[in-house]
Amino acid sequence: MGAAGTTTAHASSAVNSYIASQKITPAKVTSNVWSGFPKNAYRHGVGKPEGVVVHETANPNSTIYNEIAYMKANYNNAFVHSFVDATHIIDIANTNYLAWGVGFPGNARFVQFEQVEVHSKSAFAHEVSNAAWYTAYLLHQYGLKPNRADYDGKGTVWSHRAVAKYLGGSDHTDPVGYYSTTGKKYFGQGYTMVQFYQLVSSYYNSDFSSASASSTSSATAATSVDKVTYTKQSTTGTLSSNYTKYRLYNHVKNAYTNMKKYSWSSVGASVGKKIYINNKGVKDKQGTTWYRFTFSTAAGAKQYWAYSGAVNVDATATTASSATASSSSATK
Repeated sequence: MGAAGTTTAHASSAVNSYIASQKITPAKVTSNVWSGFPKNAYRHGVGKPEGVVVHETANPNSTIYNEIAYMKANYNNAFVHSFVDATHIIDIANTNYLAWGVGFPGNARFVQFEQVEVHSKSAFAHEVSNAAWYTAYLLHQYGLKPNRADYDGKGTVWSHRAVAKYLGGSDHTDPVGYYSTTGKKYFGQGYTMVQFYQLVSSYYNSDFSSASASSTSSATAATSVDKVTYTKQSTTGTLSSNYTKYRLYNHVKNAYTNMKKYSWSSVGASVGKKIYINNKGVKDKQGTTWYRFTFSTAAGAKQYWAYSGAVNVDATATTASSATASSSSATK
């Protein structure tokens, strides 16, 4: 995502290209969490989902507020965590607890959100942008890496159809049909989960402090965050002799409102331990440098951010072509 909040266009997708050319930015995440929903832990514990399921309501006549009201009244049958349309991303249930949207065993594994059907070219592009950004936002929030599940039943980004196909518990196929027919209607080309995943990955790799559509809630709307400029990396390093003076984070410190800290003991840290660096962030105002890295090259390895003082970068390693990712909005 560039400084204006645009995403990388994909030639294979008319929708994604339109989103980029129109410089569409996602809506803000707003919190309307209702206390009446049940609070049951995911299979690995509270606050430990394993991915995100993308739904679609299959109702061409409803609005986002109609859908939310209906779900609150009928949650014993089913409910999801959030709703998305062309202008809203609304959390209605606490994503730290499971929802009842795909049956067993998927409910115990995934955050789930619904898309409301929209009826214009612009609205569909905005909704897809919101849905993809929100998916990436959730992956960042829970320390998950993008991995498309639709083709093999393994990963972090799922359609309801993929859950039904690979895990069971449902016979639904959304949002595949909605994407296909609406894409053809307004863009002359059916939209696919592959193209949606490309957009998710683009947002995810943009680093969320660059998104003008920052997450907000009544508790965080006025929180100030730092602007950061990001540069892609492909290099290695080690933990420095001073690493214990600093902390591990899920984002550059104070560049995002939903910060998480991790202890060094939780990752088996030691002086000289090898790390694999994939991103660098420099705070625009302070000039301080931060690195994002993993402790292994395994697919799905958890990513962490740490201040540069905790890291010795391997000067002999090759740095990837490093396009500047962009800087953040001033507030979240």
